[in-house]
This record gives sequence, C-alpha cells and structure tokens, in this order.
Amino acid sequence: VQLQASGGGLVQPGGSLRLSCVASGSNIRASAVGWYRQAPGKQRELVAAITSGGSTNYADSVKGRFTFSRDNAKNTVYLQMNSLKPEDTAVYYCNGARLMRTVVDGKFGSWGQGTLVTVSS
Repeated sequence: VQLQASGGGLVQPGGSLRLSCVASGSNIRASAVGWYRQAPGKQRELVAAITSGGSTNYADSVKGRFTFSRDNAKNTVYLQMNSLKPEDTAVYYCNGARLMRTVVDGKFGSWGQGTLVTVSS
C-alpha cells in the first residue's frame, strides 16, 4: 500500500495541526499504520501507530497531545497534533503494513515524501 502524508505547515508553539495520510493502490482497512518523524540531524522515529482494529500507541514525547485516527471509508488516517512544541519540528511520514511488527520496526522498502511541520514563533 502506498501512503502519502500532507497537512504540514508553520505553526506557533501551543498551536495545532492535523496531518492526513491517504492510501492508494489498495485499501488500508487491514493495515496497521504508523506516523513517523525525522528532525534535522536525527533518525526517523515512530511517534504513533494504529492497528487495523483502531487501537493506538504513542511515543511518550507526544502522548496526551497527539491523536491518531483512521477513516477506512476514505482510505485515510489522520494525526491530530495539539499543544505543539518546537521539538515537534520535523518531516512527518506515514507508512503501513499488514503486520504491526513492520510498523514498529519501520523497515519499509519505500517512503513517501513526507510533510514538513515547523513549530516556531
């Protein structure tokens, strides 16, 4: 399944953004999906994951601020980001697989372009 993230932008600290991730090529209904981010000079990290059944997990750094949801009818997942901090600045990516283990490991053959989130005053 091919996934493409969008919705990034420039936001002030404390602000909110909602990222979208649209799937093409196949339906994501049976897929686990992850949101990842890569800040300048750092490795890509998993920030949130959702199972095919809708269960979610979050990195400690975003827990309580980010919410992952999915709309299988629209073949889309979302990441609602509230109370944004400068350290949330990064390129955000989404990717999915049938197995949650693949999402957790982040070992995909390809990645979409990502969407840049900049948190700055």
